[in-house]
Amino acid sequence: MNYELELINYRRERAKETLISAKILFENKDLHSAVNRIYYSVFYQVTALLLIGGMSSSKHTGVRSLFHLHFIKTEKISIESGKFYSDIFDLRQKSDYGDFVVFEEDKVKEWLIRAEEFINELDKLIEKELGRK
Repeated sequence: MNYELELINYRRERAKETLISAKILFENKDLHSAVNRIYYSVFYQVTALLLIGGMSSSKHTGVRSLFHLHFIKTEKISIESGKFYSDIFDLRQKSDYGDFVVFEEDKVKEWLIRAEEFINELDKLIEKELGRK
């Protein structure tokens, strides 16, 4: 297996493991940490997708920009998923760096569900793209 494919698969696995961690944190009412893990689960999946095209960025904002430019604007990934990624990016920023941020349990539960859908959507495209290589 080549290094690029190994790294893509590693990131995909990290995405799924991190989503499991988010669910555990949610079940234990640690909503801020759950939001952080939700974001990172989708972030890892996006970075795996970007690697297929030889793209990466050292900054989270750069990853978001590349994702939107190459996958949302080209309609390879749904606009709804692009919006979710941007929203969860902003929520993670608020959670990690803001004061007096409070999350509603039902909203975090909704984001968990949406993150799983997001990861599955990207998984399908990753499989398709890997099949072309």
